[in-house]
Amino acid sequence: MRKLSHYNDSGSAHMVDVSAKADSRRQATASAFIALSAQVLNALPDNAKGNPLEVARFAGIQAAKKTADLIPMCHPLALSFIDVEASVVEGGIAIRSTAATTAATGVEMEALTAAAVAALTIYDMCKALDRGIEIRSIVLETKSGGKSGDYQRPKKKPF
Repeated sequence: MRKLSHYNDSGSAHMVDVSAKADSRRQATASAFIALSAQVLNALPDNAKGNPLEVARFAGIQAAKKTADLIPMCHPLALSFIDVEASVVEGGIAIRSTAATTAATGVEMEALTAAAVAALTIYDMCKALDRGIEIRSIVLETKSGGKSGDYQRPKKKPF
């Protein structure tokens, strides 16, 4: 039976020892959706703080690089690639982040952190118009590389 990897035999939380694992190329993609009213969507180009989509992109990239500082059991990773896209879609903004590395552990948390912080940045930049903004569906879309192999989230209808 599989068990949670961040607990030792006595039940204490710990960082997983990956020192015996070989480095390999690993990549992960995550997404998030921010539900916005038509009023907020129409106001996006006129935001006094700047372009929310571009600021969210930069925030997501920066957050991915700081993941180990935010999530206690994450390993600090040298990212070889991080990209965050923010697109206006029906009903809100879709965030998509991709992180890659060549290391002994994966980059799922970095991709998820990038998507989450990009979504939070959209909220921050638009909250003056609507405090009812909803951040939804922060999920891992794909991962590749490593001992556990590839993962592809089953396709569901878009946001």
